[in-house]
Amino acid sequence: MRDLTEAVQLNDPLDALEPIPFFSCDVCASLGRQREEARKKGDMTVVSDCNVEIRRHPHGRRRSS
Repeated sequence: MRDLTEAVQLNDPLDALEPIPFFSCDVCASLGRQREEARKKGDMTVVSDCNVEIRRHPHGRRRSS
């Protein structure tokens, strides 16, 4: 039986698949470059923030008013 006092490691399913920026979009291209620079520096908070922004960027989708 497992010791219930051990820490459990959970994986975030979104970590496995990073969004691919649309490099024809200036906003996405900038976020993609910013994400890679942050990754080189080991700043995973900025990497995560960029991933969220890339996922949320509309790419021509119409927003509901």
